[in-house]
Amino acid sequence: MSSAAQPYPGEISQPLEILALAEEYRQAATALRGQLRTKQPLSTAPFRLCAIQSIELFLNSFLLQSGMKPREIRALQHDMQRRAELSTNNGLALRKKTADHLETLANNREYLISRYEPAMVNSVSEINRLLATMEEVANKVQKHSDSRASISLISAA
Repeated sequence: MSSAAQPYPGEISQPLEILALAEEYRQAATALRGQLRTKQPLSTAPFRLCAIQSIELFLNSFLLQSGMKPREIRALQHDMQRRAELSTNNGLALRKKTADHLETLANNREYLISRYEPAMVNSVSEINRLLATMEEVANKVQKHSDSRASISLISAA
């Protein structure tokens, strides 16, 4: 029986594969938004979790495209503020409101609250703010990826 170590999940994934996975979570969040029930905060948790996961994956894809190693990104855990800072330092132009919201997501530990703390669901970001952050990060990372792909095609010609 072979005891060869398996690569850590995501270790060998390419940036565009992570981008595609981020888009799937974005679509799931969008679909779940339609399932929110008025005055039932717990009904927002699945949307929140998918939206935050989508944002994290879009930023991961950007950081991979910028040359970061998967293990370095994994070491960030779920720190959206640090991901945003690193992404901005590598050329991703986020609006101040979005960067501030990513800091809030990190400081409030909203990823963990969405997963594990039903009593605190009322203390997290507004749905519209989370949606706006997800959409901006998604659009800007996809635009960056498209421009990199265009440059690669031109260079290959």
